[in-house]
Amino acid sequence: MDMEIDIHTLIGEATAYDKKEMLEVRRSKSWLKSVSAFANGEGGTLIFGIRDDDKIIGLADAEGDAEKISEEIKSKLDPVPAVKLELKDMDNKKFVLLHVYPGQETPYYYIGDKQRLAFVRIGNESVVADRIQLKSLVLKGAGRTYDSLPSNYRFEDMAFTKLKSVHYKRLQRSFEDSEFVSWGIVDENGNLTNAGALLADESPIRQSRIFCTRWNGLDMTSGLGEAIDDVELEGCVIGQLQDAVSFVRNNSKKKWWKESDHREELPDYPERAVTEAIANAIIHRDYMQMGSEIHIDMYDDRMEIYSPGGMMDGRLIQQLNPLTVPSKRRNPLLADFFSRLGLMERRGSGMKKIIDSYKRFESLPDYHAPEFQSNASEFHVILWNLNFENEVIGEITPNGTPLIQEFVKENGEVFVKEFVKGQSKFAKEFVKASRQIYKLISQNPHINAAQMAESMGVSARQVQKYLKRLQESRKITRVGGRKIGEWKIIDEEYEGFFDRI
Repeated sequence: MDMEIDIHTLIGEATAYDKKEMLEVRRSKSWLKSVSAFANGEGGTLIFGIRDDDKIIGLADAEGDAEKISEEIKSKLDPVPAVKLELKDMDNKKFVLLHVYPGQETPYYYIGDKQRLAFVRIGNESVVADRIQLKSLVLKGAGRTYDSLPSNYRFEDMAFTKLKSVHYKRLQRSFEDSEFVSWGIVDENGNLTNAGALLADESPIRQSRIFCTRWNGLDMTSGLGEAIDDVELEGCVIGQLQDAVSFVRNNSKKKWWKESDHREELPDYPERAVTEAIANAIIHRDYMQMGSEIHIDMYDDRMEIYSPGGMMDGRLIQQLNPLTVPSKRRNPLLADFFSRLGLMERRGSGMKKIIDSYKRFESLPDYHAPEFQSNASEFHVILWNLNFENEVIGEITPNGTPLIQEFVKENGEVFVKEFVKGQSKFAKEFVKASRQIYKLISQNPHINAAQMAESMGVSARQVQKYLKRLQESRKITRVGGRKIGEWKIIDEEYEGFFDRI
């Protein structure tokens, strides 16, 4: 009888495996590509003598086949990866297990048919590595990562105000000059690394930008007109994290739900989940993909965070349990800065944190858990708006802006609180200007209105108006006199980010 077997007991730990009914000597590329992909990735196992439906067919000459497998690997793979061959016998049928170990000397090329190709795993396929994957394999084989390489920029031309101020805020001590080397911002030869360039105030790495958009409706093409709010964030990646979370907060509403003894705030999106998802995108994205940036798209019912670069081991997140996926670090230096400053955990998966911060809202009637999707070159996180289904939209106030009703349950009764949605043109401009002013003050607290005006491309009189309004609404304050004083941001929502995180 044909025996069916449990593959996993057979191959042990390997998460990746391929099944072959027989050894095709004439078409050895059909299985050697998997050997190349396993060696270039996390390792894996090939099973010869078994059908796709896990029925053991057996090999007529298992010992001979094992020798041929060994010879093909030695003659057609360069460098030759570490493998182990096992002969198995079950129900009088013999088959061969070929274990391929993850290699240190990547890329491992298949050489044959006048071709020289490196393969990688994407999901459960072995595919030819593209230009960027090949670059990553070359770096891995040299024991380097993108963020540790010397950049094309000079350390002397860069300022690190944001890094220093966050360092002081989080660790309660000043950033010493000697730490530029120990943190890997400058390499042993005094060159600014790519990680250093990403942390500089005016980061010159164009693809490190984050595009944030609040769309009107449930998708980009809902016909409801253009974006309600949008911003392109650049500069120090730590500042980008703060600004991106602030953008989400500016475009979110808050509600309350009543517990027996207290009122609990119910935000559209848990800030912890938003922070973690954006920090993960910054740290794990593939900066070798030029012309591709992180995108944060907010819709009425959800927000989507896209970052360039799939899972490092080529697996697809939607086929895995996000709670148990080990965190692989594409940019270890960058990950290290974020964990040293306590902006993310050093151990464990950010995905678990995102899921956990949503979990406490499970009892809401229209609760959706966060979703994760990936392919070879991109990673998507979808966070659902906790308040979306409970809104009644459609009333119009006399001046033509939509009214939103908010339900607050107290003592079993329902109170309806109403507030106006929709920003006027001035409100929209003011929000955009505030973002620019915050950034300018962060970089230089002594900046004056004329310098701000020049940088923002508006008149000094207009800037004075914005500053007056920000002061009146207790978002910023002036410490010291006009001549020698400095600006200080006191907007708790914005500045308190590094205390809350």
